[in-house]
Amino acid sequence: MNQNTTVAVSHNEKPSKFTGQNFKTWQQKILFYLTMLNLAKYLNEDSHVVAVRDGEGEVDDLTTFSITQAWEQGDLLCRNYILNGLHDSLYRVYNVHKTAKALWVALDHKYKAEDAGTKKHMVAKFLNCNMVDSIMLIESITIMVIDLCLG
Repeated sequence: MNQNTTVAVSHNEKPSKFTGQNFKTWQQKILFYLTMLNLAKYLNEDSHVVAVRDGEGEVDDLTTFSITQAWEQGDLLCRNYILNGLHDSLYRVYNVHKTAKALWVALDHKYKAEDAGTKKHMVAKFLNCNMVDSIMLIESITIMVIDLCLG
């Protein structure tokens, strides 16, 4: 498939809204969705400020303007697809980011760090559990899992 080919995507295929949990899963789904829309490149690119020169070395203002407008339009679409993938309460918090890249980085920093902290806490609780001789192994594991979930 050509790199510049855009795949038609049904709006019924949008990932579910991110509510603040399972960030990594949501991030992978939204990244795939943006890739299908040919918008994922805006997650890593800064604004294109280009001075296009014609054959005589003069700046071609029309082409420069067109390239800049095309980039801004793509970035706007990408940013809004991400924002629309957030729960309303998160939308209000992250709407302040002006580019798709800034929004993506902000979400990444907040929720990847939070996910890592939660996992470390759960592992520490699991490692500190004591086995009681009178409880069968399956029961003991079930109690530990419930304790971790409610914990």
